[in-house]
Amino acid sequence: MDTKFSVAVHVLILISESPPPINSDQMAESVGTNASYVRKILALLKKAGIVDSHRGIGGCTMLIPSEQLTLLQIYQAVMEQPKPHLLDIHQNPNDRCVVGRHIRPVLTDMFGEVEYAFAHSLAEKTLADCIAEIRNKMQ
Repeated sequence: MDTKFSVAVHVLILISESPPPINSDQMAESVGTNASYVRKILALLKKAGIVDSHRGIGGCTMLIPSEQLTLLQIYQAVMEQPKPHLLDIHQNPNDRCVVGRHIRPVLTDMFGEVEYAFAHSLAEKTLADCIAEIRNKMQ
């Protein structure tokens, strides 16, 4: 399972809420991973225009306020695809079988609906919503 999305949300919350500067080593400690993985995530976020990062003491800064940054934008940045792709269909169904002949179009339509609903849900939530939920859990 790919964890880039959850790690991206985690580090963006840290950048948004921590006193600057916060560097990749500090982020990695919070995430529970190594700093090189965090730097890869940060590079994707920088490429998408979400953060600006500086080597060394400079750390990272947000370029989009947390209230305006949707989870869909984060997902698209780190997964490097314009729309979510969650489900794959097996490659070689047997066309001589009635199920095999029709499974791809049936699942393509159904999976498309699921992926649309997922994208719509992410577009309605912001990084600020995640921060608010963390604050609620702390009480």
